Amino acid sequence: MSRIIRCGLIQACNVRGPDHPLTEIKEAMIQKHLGLIEEAARQQVQILCLQELFYGPYFCAEQDARWYELAEPIPNGPTIRQIQELAARHRMAIIVPVYEQELPGLYFNTAAVLDADGRYLGKYRKHHIPHCHPGFWEKFYFTPGDLGYTVFDTRYAKVGVYICYDRHFPEGARALGLNGAEIVFNPSATVAGLSEYLWELEQPAHAVANGYFIGAVNRVGEEKPWSIGEFYGKSYFCDPRGKIVAQASRDKDEVLVADLDLDMILEVRKVWQFFRDRRPETYSILTGQSGRAAAAD
Repeated sequence: MSRIIRCGLIQACNVRGPDHPLTEIKEAMIQKHLGLIEEAARQQVQILCLQELFYGPYFCAEQDARWYELAEPIPNGPTIRQIQELAARHRMAIIVPVYEQELPGLYFNTAAVLDADGRYLGKYRKHHIPHCHPGFWEKFYFTPGDLGYTVFDTRYAKVGVYICYDRHFPEGARALGLNGAEIVFNPSATVAGLSEYLWELEQPAHAVANGYFIGAVNRVGEEKPWSIGEFYGKSYFCDPRGKIVAQASRDKDEVLVADLDLDMILEVRKVWQFFRDRRPETYSILTGQSGRAAAAD
């Protein structure tokens, strides 16, 4: 009997611009997402992922300390507690990307993982922090993640999380596979232009290289007054063969739903024995100065 899991991704445009009070900005986006989560529940979604920093705009378009006030602790902040109730009510595991305050002045770009009974399973902190293109000033806001590449054993599947810019780094994608991930979710905030062609290239490649499913989420719309570009949506699921099996629109709020047959993972890995044929003893150049020196010799 096939092990089919119904998964969902929520992409959405921002509701309030940065000229509004932060409490109003946050509440408006939470209310929008509560409705979208209810829509996912009506479609009987079992695992749901929200977009990066879901309860506000992509504020990294500017460098302003006022945005620190959006951060909250995990798991004891109000947003996570609220969504825990929804997860339990709908028997839905939910990946909830928020702005995390670990200590006063110490912040992370984080996704909390909630199981289908509302239990908090843990969190993933974004490892790779960009600060290289106009409008992506993330090092002003986030400390690099320090919790590794954890895989969370939800009621329905073993879930890994990678956040936005992480997707450009295959090393973490491989670590999630080696740690047992069956589905990797990548909540993102990415705009048209430099990296759009990579959106449907890199992550299917990770899926193939590691033999797992990927759910890639992107927000939609332009966020004024910033002019960093259009968030182009196009959230999608791809299978372990790298095929995109469901994809959302470019320009509207949407709950994308797909049924993923997890039995395909073993089927694909029996053909492509990438984990068997790895040569980790030859990869020291990836992690150490000694490897680079050996390569130079």
